[in-house]
Amino acid sequence: MDVLIPKKKWSFVTRWWWLGALVLAGMGAAGIYWPRPGQRLHVAASRLTISPVKRGNFQEFTAIDGVVQPLHTVYLDVAEAGTVQQVLVEEGTTLTAGQPLVRLANPDLQLEMVNRETAVYDLMNNLRNTRNQLLQNRILRQNQLADIDFQLAEAKRVFDTNQVLYDQKVIARQDYLQSQNAYRYQLRRRQLTQQTLRQDSVAMQQQLSTMQESVQRMTSNLALMRRKMDDLLLRAPVGGRLSSLAAEVGEAKTRGQRLGQIDALAGVKLHAAVDEFYIARIAAGQVGEVVVDGQAYALRVTKIFAQVAKGLQIDLAFTGAPPPGLRRGQTLPIRLALSAKAPAVLLPKGGFYQQTVGNWAFKLAADGTRAQRVAIRLGRQNPEYYEVLAGLQPGDQVVTSSYEGFADRQELVLDNH
Repeated sequence: MDVLIPKKKWSFVTRWWWLGALVLAGMGAAGIYWPRPGQRLHVAASRLTISPVKRGNFQEFTAIDGVVQPLHTVYLDVAEAGTVQQVLVEEGTTLTAGQPLVRLANPDLQLEMVNRETAVYDLMNNLRNTRNQLLQNRILRQNQLADIDFQLAEAKRVFDTNQVLYDQKVIARQDYLQSQNAYRYQLRRRQLTQQTLRQDSVAMQQQLSTMQESVQRMTSNLALMRRKMDDLLLRAPVGGRLSSLAAEVGEAKTRGQRLGQIDALAGVKLHAAVDEFYIARIAAGQVGEVVVDGQAYALRVTKIFAQVAKGLQIDLAFTGAPPPGLRRGQTLPIRLALSAKAPAVLLPKGGFYQQTVGNWAFKLAADGTRAQRVAIRLGRQNPEYYEVLAGLQPGDQVVTSSYEGFADRQELVLDNH
């Protein structure tokens, strides 16, 4: 037999429990947050760093340290080996071009100089004696030619006379032929003597030219030797300040050894090392700035060194007048620009990034008594600011100090005591 089962009815408590669950689910779906116990933390406001979000020009840059160096440096190297005989200046002296600095002594070089001078003088004497001898030989040949010319003229006169007499049948044929042969002999003799004189003249010129070239070579070598002797007195190649000098009396110096350097007084530059991470973004002409005594001075990359050692080495020059009073070796902080300036929403950098990686941050409420966790999106960064792409607006106040100890909280209550 069927039994009627009575319909169950929800109790008052059950109905409110389900209603609360539905409300919470709806609030969650709508993105409405209601803090639960344990997600809220009281924090002393003095422990936090609160920074404002603002609108400004964002520029990527890297902070590096630049060392002040002279714009031009001239190194002093030993041109000829020797022993330091005299030091004529001291470090820090302001020099003029050509001013003597150090005198060296080299006895072997001096002996070689004497030998070469003697060899040149001997060769010049030989050239003079050879020239005199050749001139005497030429005069002798010319005297022989004059004698032959006389004999030729006499033989021609006898031959011409005999020819007339022979035609008149006055003299015998034998006398006529004898005078003819004598004339031809003298004529041939004169031709051979002239040819010999020409050949002797050419040979004399060649011999004199060869000896003259030898003298010139020896003279050039002697001049080079004298310049080497002059190199024993080290002079300042340019004017400037002698920043270093390593020379003591009696000290032996080898050829090519560096004695010191001269810093030109025309200007200064900054030498810096950039992290290898930025190698692809560094180019000649890139701009930067350095702040000295509250004033900014513009810089420009003038040289990039090919070898990468302890970072990418670069030189930067001031585009205008450099700061006054800079000294060699002084270190200055440089902001080297990696991009152009562009309008952006800026958030000061802080330790919060280590826990959030830029995905969220604690933003202060309007009354400043609490800070709620909000999702954000950051873009580029430089040593001072992050570029805000979403989640924050200019005027917002954000906790930028480290979130260590409360990175898992949803809300911070700021206590002012």
